[in-house]
Amino acid sequence: MTPNIPDNTTAGVPAADTAPHITVEGFDSPVPEIVELAAPRDGVPLVIETQSGLERCAAAIAAGTGPAGVDAERASGFRYGQRAFLVQIRREGAGTWLIDPEPFGNLDIINDALRGVEWILHAASQDLPCLSELGMWPDKLFDTELAARLAGLPRVGLAAVIEQLLGFGLAKEHSAADWSTRPLPEPWLRYAALDVEVLTELREELIELLEADGKLEYAEQEFAAILAAGLPPARVDPWRKTSGLHQIRDRRQLAAVRELWLERDSLAQKRDVAPGRLIPDSALVAAAKAMPSTVPQLLGTKGFHGRAAQREAPRWLRCIAAARDLDELPPLHLPTNAPPPPRVWADRDPAAAARLATARPLLQARAEELNLPLENLLTPDYLRRVAWRPPADVSEDAIAAELRALGARDWQVELAAPLISDAFLHPQPLPAKEPKADAAPAGQ
Repeated sequence: MTPNIPDNTTAGVPAADTAPHITVEGFDSPVPEIVELAAPRDGVPLVIETQSGLERCAAAIAAGTGPAGVDAERASGFRYGQRAFLVQIRREGAGTWLIDPEPFGNLDIINDALRGVEWILHAASQDLPCLSELGMWPDKLFDTELAARLAGLPRVGLAAVIEQLLGFGLAKEHSAADWSTRPLPEPWLRYAALDVEVLTELREELIELLEADGKLEYAEQEFAAILAAGLPPARVDPWRKTSGLHQIRDRRQLAAVRELWLERDSLAQKRDVAPGRLIPDSALVAAAKAMPSTVPQLLGTKGFHGRAAQREAPRWLRCIAAARDLDELPPLHLPTNAPPPPRVWADRDPAAAARLATARPLLQARAEELNLPLENLLTPDYLRRVAWRPPADVSEDAIAAELRALGARDWQVELAAPLISDAFLHPQPLPAKEPKADAAPAGQ
């Protein structure tokens, strides 16, 4: 198959007379008609699923040149966990390779082939965990989504960035597909190959934009920080992320949610199915609020539904019974050192509220000057923490030390610390509170 690319393009990149001419601020320059990427330039590759094929793939990738575009497809919402069911790699001189990880214990051989090679990923934090499970981790990273944010692009999804910078249309209709399907349909494979088709060209365009604005060093520090941070630690009490848990105000009901969640998770892992496909979070919460004691009561609970609701009803009822008999109940909230919500600061600590209210507009204005999102200039949680508990002696150096301890990168510290220290030293008074209206006399 040949790609649906006009004759005046080369390797997926528009020629000079048709390339999109875009200025980041405003995007007011004319953009040519979007060219749809219908198929990879080299055709749709076969899926690698044998050891000999994997060895050929590794040899080809190792012999390639330049950075490598890397992507992974998961079966979120279908299978248990977030493992990869397809890995896509494209490198100059090696072409595009599609690898089915399921037949292999790991992809160490591919990781070895990419030693010292820069990986290009879009939204790296989404794919690095599942790639790590396969023994893959980059020595150097370029994240096109993060680069697009720092460059100030108005839309940062992969298809949107490719369209804005390269003038290509990239279909995303299979992004939520069940990638555990075997064999994978040809249209899905075409879609997967196209996801890495122009990542190298996209990287070059983003580097040009970042260099023009003096932000390339910012991006390089961000990419290095992602790799240095590694994988996030395992979540404490993951069951507390149950959607709708805020409705629970009773500790025994909370224990019921926990018991139901843990049992559902165990069953889902055993069956290799996404937990929500057994019974949704809303059903866990509904059952915990009702605390039924019989199967008919459970099945009659409004909101309790799902594939395994009736079939596994005795299982869920045992969880509720176990919660009912517990002597030690979980606390409604875990202890935290995070500041309280800013909406209560004015009452609990007016000085902290004034510090935050003075610093935030200064940072917002600086972010707008740099044409990047405020949250990329400085993580909002870092500002809240340092405003709530500032150093004893406020100075630019002291604020800088606090921000670095929290995890801010050097470029963020250099830009934010002077603004924050000035705001803390000269906070603006909070607006006077509106007096509460007197209650109307009885009878009116």
